[in-house]
Amino acid sequence: MDRRDRLFYEPAPFRKKLLLYGKEKLIVWVVVNIEVWDPNLPQPRNVLPPPMGVPMLPDLPNWSWHEYGMRTGYWRFVDSLKNRNIKPTLALNGVVVDVYPKAVEEALKLDWELMGHGFIQRPMHKVDNEYVDIKSTVEKLRKFSNQDVIGWESPGLTETNDTIDVLSENGIKYVANWVIDDQPVDLKVKSNNRMLALPYTVEINDVSITAVHNHPSDAIFTRGKDQFDQLYKEAKKTTKIMCISIHPYLTGVPHRINYLNQLLDYIMKFDDAVFMNGKEIHDWYCNEVSI
Repeated sequence: MDRRDRLFYEPAPFRKKLLLYGKEKLIVWVVVNIEVWDPNLPQPRNVLPPPMGVPMLPDLPNWSWHEYGMRTGYWRFVDSLKNRNIKPTLALNGVVVDVYPKAVEEALKLDWELMGHGFIQRPMHKVDNEYVDIKSTVEKLRKFSNQDVIGWESPGLTETNDTIDVLSENGIKYVANWVIDDQPVDLKVKSNNRMLALPYTVEINDVSITAVHNHPSDAIFTRGKDQFDQLYKEAKKTTKIMCISIHPYLTGVPHRINYLNQLLDYIMKFDDAVFMNGKEIHDWYCNEVSI
């Protein structure tokens, strides 16, 4: 199916009013992303250009940049979220459970939701077999966690024309790839199972803020606060969702982590803003809106 054939265009002002358990509220969805980067391959992102402009492998500087996040930055996230009783969604490659098992074990202890993020950190267009990649990821995460996995975020938010159908065949019920709205959207899949696009973000996302646009360290707070304030006003009429997407090697560093903390503390001052994970959002919406 063509992308536009998978969803119905319904402008925000013409929709049925959404209520979170009978009240107008703003839902805040925190997504923590963890990945495995192979030092012997070109790195998914670079912080340091190669000397003389000639790429060299193994790429130790840029691999180390990411590795710092898994050794140290991730655990700052754990402290920040645990101290505020926020239970996020953890997007992770299937092989993360082999390379960084303690990180996933800690997340499970804290009742974080797991969301598939590809088997390895590679665009869906570049994997050898998309069906095997998705099936292996879902099975590996389910076996490690002993919990159901219903969400998916592709590496780089990539999808082929078949990805969403393969995801549905493997029990995935919502995706974070379609950054198209402030509310969940139903997508059509060949299986006729219900599939939602949850409101993920490329704007309140430290990859775009930090790694791509190189904004100052406080941008996660200043931009996040502006995003929250506007959606909070709109949520007085109908429930909306704000996503905050973070990576340990970016926002988990010392000069940025406290700006994330400031954003979370600011949001927590509002009684009608509530933190929910992807599964909770999915279950509420499916109960609220029938198809």
